[in-house]
Amino acid sequence: MNEKNGLYKVKDLSLAKSGKLRIEWAESRMPVLMALQEKYRKTKPLKGYRIAGCLHVTKETAVLVKTFVAAGAEVSWSGCNPLSTQDDVAAALAADGISIYAWHGMNVEEFYWCIEESLRFKPNLTLDDGADLIFTIHNKHTELIPTIIGGTEETTTGVHRLRSMADAGALKYPVIAVNDAETKWDFDNVYGTGQSTLDGILRATSVLIAGKNFVVAGFGHCGRGVATRAKGFGANVIITEVSPTTALKATLEGFRVMKMDEAAKVGDIFVTATGVKDVIVERHFKAMKDGAIVCNTGHYDCEVNIVDLNKLKKSVRVVRADNEEYLLKNGRRIYLLAQGRLVNLAAAEGHPSEVMDMSFANQFMSQLRLAESHKKGKLLENKVYDISKEQDQEIATVKLATMGLKIDKLTSAQEKYMNDYSSGT
Repeated sequence: MNEKNGLYKVKDLSLAKSGKLRIEWAESRMPVLMALQEKYRKTKPLKGYRIAGCLHVTKETAVLVKTFVAAGAEVSWSGCNPLSTQDDVAAALAADGISIYAWHGMNVEEFYWCIEESLRFKPNLTLDDGADLIFTIHNKHTELIPTIIGGTEETTTGVHRLRSMADAGALKYPVIAVNDAETKWDFDNVYGTGQSTLDGILRATSVLIAGKNFVVAGFGHCGRGVATRAKGFGANVIITEVSPTTALKATLEGFRVMKMDEAAKVGDIFVTATGVKDVIVERHFKAMKDGAIVCNTGHYDCEVNIVDLNKLKKSVRVVRADNEEYLLKNGRRIYLLAQGRLVNLAAAEGHPSEVMDMSFANQFMSQLRLAESHKKGKLLENKVYDISKEQDQEIATVKLATMGLKIDKLTSAQEKYMNDYSSGT
């Protein structure tokens, strides 16, 4: 472990060269963020602002961090998941003078220590993926709240919890829900999660997907992405749901829908994508076939109840990287991937750079919005805000341009027709 007091703690600083190559690759696939770097490098609108971030330390995140720095911000960073940090990327950021506390394989105590360290420089802006940073501030460091302008939240689970906090009057500073931007959840959550989850499963197992009964728990944006990609691989996809309307959507998309109690009996591969705990529990493990593969692509590791799995085990061994074989007392084997944590980040590299380009452009623009509101003396209320339609459209427009694509525009006559309530048939 390499540590410099007050600045960084990473696994191995000698990995920095490898990390920089990874970051360069991401930069070549993230033209929107690179355009934002170029645009704000001279004016530095974030000069004087200190951003504490708690987000997966990947090559794409490094590009976001560098964009903040190019715009003048000071940054302190921690990883938002114990198994998602890419150690060479963390080393590269540390070597470039970024305050970062993250390494792959940290335990829960170390995870929160890293968050605490990132708060030592007293941020006035926060950036979260899962809201652990915000919760830490609200629960343990309320003295920081008076000087915090606002924050942003990256993922569905975090947004849900922050909206609950706001509704209860417990949220003490404004937060922008980056996750709820159309250019985030309809792209990052669907295409990013779908591809990277299958990537993680394949790296951890090397199994043939075609012909398998592939159970996806939850048919939200993430679950839909996973189900669609698994179908493309030739799997027989089964969806489990709690929402009647969502279950109907899955049915009309051509997927089989059933209760988890039934799916557990026939599934070969299970992926949870709900954001809710106890999706797969003891009775489901007991019903599973010999050789069933179980993993999670939701934010926290509580969707698969590992305590229940341990109750049933006779023995456990690591058979491949990120793949543990649980031999049950009934003689069947269940293979748990990535310890029940995010399989797409723990066993693979997370979402492709191209989709994170838009998500992280939204992060940057939202942090800029908070800073600009502060400069103008127009502080936001302590609630969760959506990203504006204009920002969504702007980011999508830039992304299309970087792809060499052009679209039509409404004529003035068409706009008039659309808004003319007196027009008949």
